[in-house]
Amino acid sequence: MLARPQAPGGRLIAALDTPRLDEALSLADRMGNAPAVLKLGLELFCAEGPAALEALTARAPVFLDVKLHDIPNTVAGAVRALCPRGPAMLTLHAGGGPAMIAAAREAAERAGATRPILLAVTVLTSMDAATLHEVGVAGGPSQQVLRLARMALAAGADGLVCSAREVAMLRDALGEEPLLVVPGIRPAGSDHGDQARVATPEEAVSAGADWIVVGRPISAAADPGAAARAIVASLPR
Repeated sequence: MLARPQAPGGRLIAALDTPRLDEALSLADRMGNAPAVLKLGLELFCAEGPAALEALTARAPVFLDVKLHDIPNTVAGAVRALCPRGPAMLTLHAGGGPAMIAAAREAAERAGATRPILLAVTVLTSMDAATLHEVGVAGGPSQQVLRLARMALAAGADGLVCSAREVAMLRDALGEEPLLVVPGIRPAGSDHGDQARVATPEEAVSAGADWIVVGRPISAAADPGAAARAIVASLPR
């Protein structure tokens, strides 16, 4: 299982947000070894399938962010199918409930020491209090994140995907053991795009994030490698 990073150079996950594998591989080449992990998201996985996972895993550890969410038996089957292809991290929707997460953990354990880190997605960083209210969740993001986090960890998740705004709260409530991966990262002055709950790389790591996920500020840069290296250099040591 991928170890928790101890230095800034291990904390950056670069998102390959493209539907084409050739573009993703080109971007990975241009970034070099600046990011420690490459993120393979739903768009590319749906377009290119497991071949994308295998191609990227040959270059770097892969954060497979497909947010599995189905009945326990189906999710367990998906985890069993994915593990031999070598993802280092795999996301599940915490909203799928404890039985689903427990089934995923049981399936992952069969891969032994090479199994992926199982990360429960709490509240998407595109959602705010108003959006949660629209889908019937009372109390706002912080309360919902903590509620889902406690349930997911108790059911067998190794860590959580959360926004930087909840990292300090989760560390206070849950301690240092859970692995925390934080998307919605925008360097100072960057466009927030469709993200509602964002933070700078420095803010996220200082609050207690283990890994940060950065997409467009790297992929849209004229020199993605330089952009990635600048983000790593900005992180607290």
